[in-house]
Amino acid sequence: MNQNTQDRGATVTAIRRNRNVKIVATLGPASSDAETIRALHLAGADVFRLNMSHGTHEEIAARHAMVRALEAETGQPIALLADLQGPKLRVGAFSHGAAELEEGARFRLDLDPAPGDAHRVCLPHAEIFEALKPGASLLINDGKLRLRVDDCGADFAACTVMVGGVISDRKGVNVPDVVLPVRALSEKDRADLDFAIALGVDWVALSFVQRAADVEEAKALVAGRAAIMAKIEKPAALTEIDAILDAADGLMVARGDLGVELPVEAVPPIQKRLVRRARMAAKPVIVATQMLESMIESPMPTRAEISDVATAIYEGADAIMLSAESAAGAYPVEAVRTMHNTALSVESDETWRQVINASRQVAHTSVADGIVAAAREIAETTDIKAICCFTESGSTPGKVARERPQVPIIALSPNPATLRRLCLTWGTHCVATGQVNRFKSAVVNAARAALALGIATRDDQIVVTAGVPFNVPGTTNILRVAPCDERLIFRAEAE
Repeated sequence: MNQNTQDRGATVTAIRRNRNVKIVATLGPASSDAETIRALHLAGADVFRLNMSHGTHEEIAARHAMVRALEAETGQPIALLADLQGPKLRVGAFSHGAAELEEGARFRLDLDPAPGDAHRVCLPHAEIFEALKPGASLLINDGKLRLRVDDCGADFAACTVMVGGVISDRKGVNVPDVVLPVRALSEKDRADLDFAIALGVDWVALSFVQRAADVEEAKALVAGRAAIMAKIEKPAALTEIDAILDAADGLMVARGDLGVELPVEAVPPIQKRLVRRARMAAKPVIVATQMLESMIESPMPTRAEISDVATAIYEGADAIMLSAESAAGAYPVEAVRTMHNTALSVESDETWRQVINASRQVAHTSVADGIVAAAREIAETTDIKAICCFTESGSTPGKVARERPQVPIIALSPNPATLRRLCLTWGTHCVATGQVNRFKSAVVNAARAALALGIATRDDQIVVTAGVPFNVPGTTNILRVAPCDERLIFRAEAE
């Protein structure tokens, strides 16, 4: 690409979000046509989630194609996140379809495939029996039934029913007290992963993460073709969270499963800690599950749900997510719009900015860290309208977002995959640009992007960060305060 082509400037996004937190909307039966997907995007969805637990590969491919068509239509990068199902541990079938377990009764789980009754049922997972110890808890049907293991062996667990109720065919089993010798990627997950990568998704959410090795296995299979998000839903993951976060590209706080395997009152402080750890690592974090659950059936959320969404925004989460609300609910667009409006309200509150600033942690260990910290300080002490980052890999905008600056972040890159992945990053506006080989061209493109987005006028100034040599990941080493008027840029260059 010649210099004249480079200087023509960046391709600017069609929609400027006047908020920092990003919104993830799950696609499903209620949002499987192009018109609804477009409406979700216009209402505020920045990222679309493809739930690999539901829908055929053909249905998921059609949704993927509609999002990519919308991206081409708007000229705006849109991220696609494929969420893998993970291993599903379930009991077998019952002779009458269900049985009643009385509190205090004895109940046995074993490998015998014979239909179950009120005294026993098959648990076709030998790996669970390998890991069990007396005293461990077994939770069935999302924790509605609770068993205590009294005795166990290689093919059985003799239990006492601590919380009784009806148990029916193929209900899920959770084992919160032990690390299970189960890989995060089942055979179904491997097939789904191959399919999703071939489609060209930007993020892969990995379920059932217990250890960093689970993430490393997925990363080896993906081989850089997508970013890996570790879903934190198992208590075992919390004990290895630093290693998991180091291996992953981002985190998802999967509060539904966490709330099954841990006391529900433990989930809010865990959420807060995970958000802070991810921010410290300059990696995006999504807060997910049941955020606007009532909107599956109602056009209006509860006040408690709005407070829950607001809490995640006050904590500084990069993104908040809708699941069934947008995938299968009666009001998918209204749910996205409700999240968007809640974010606008929270981020206009001066208390939000105070909380965000108070939670900032020093993490300056490299030249790039120092550059982005200086960029934020300059922007907050002078009349700067934006921090513009030229990026190859996306790491510099992530570091700027960690600072949670008071001005917008504009990420410019010639790499579409980088821009799509950055759609999850707090406060970041993603703009496509050609290859840039001179810093003057970088400044001109940054100024044009800020003007086109309506973030700045020709009388304003911006901060530009870049790395020399250009187009090499991890070389951010330049910071410049520049005018948005191109004539002034060229005049300064001449002088």
